[in-house]
Amino acid sequence: MQFKNNIKQRFGTIQGLRSLKDTLPKEIKKVINSRGQIYSEILNNWKMIAGKSIFNICYPKSFKNSNKFGESTLLIMVKRGHEVDLEYSKEEIIKRMNNFFGRIVVKKIKLRSFEDEQKNSNYTKASNITVTTKKYQNKIKDVKNEKIKKSLYELTKVFKEK
Repeated sequence: MQFKNNIKQRFGTIQGLRSLKDTLPKEIKKVINSRGQIYSEILNNWKMIAGKSIFNICYPKSFKNSNKFGESTLLIMVKRGHEVDLEYSKEEIIKRMNNFFGRIVVKKIKLRSFEDEQKNSNYTKASNITVTTKKYQNKIKDVKNEKIKKSLYELTKVFKEK
């Protein structure tokens, strides 16, 4: 390979494919890094930002940065039944998050509830027994190889979830 000095690039590049990050202008890199970095920092430090009691009942799902049409919003997934607890502590979480970053990062928090896995475990165990119809259950039972039989049952479970 030949080395190529390209004046449009910040670094000397090797002839061939370039990485996307080397082809972007510096200003755009800063914007992309700041938006992605905010969400990753929120995920990494969520326990410290939210507190232990809130950490156990929710987690951040997505982050939308501010633009012309709206303000920066953090979407938080909350276990069903704990929405009121988090609703009362929204302002405190926003304050902690903005203090953590040293600037106003989040202006609004939206909540979305989800079912707890432990409550649904009995339901999933019962539904896994009869995932397929009788016609296909009999055909799967006729398969002699245990590994194939097990994988077919797993495949039907995946289709049931979709």
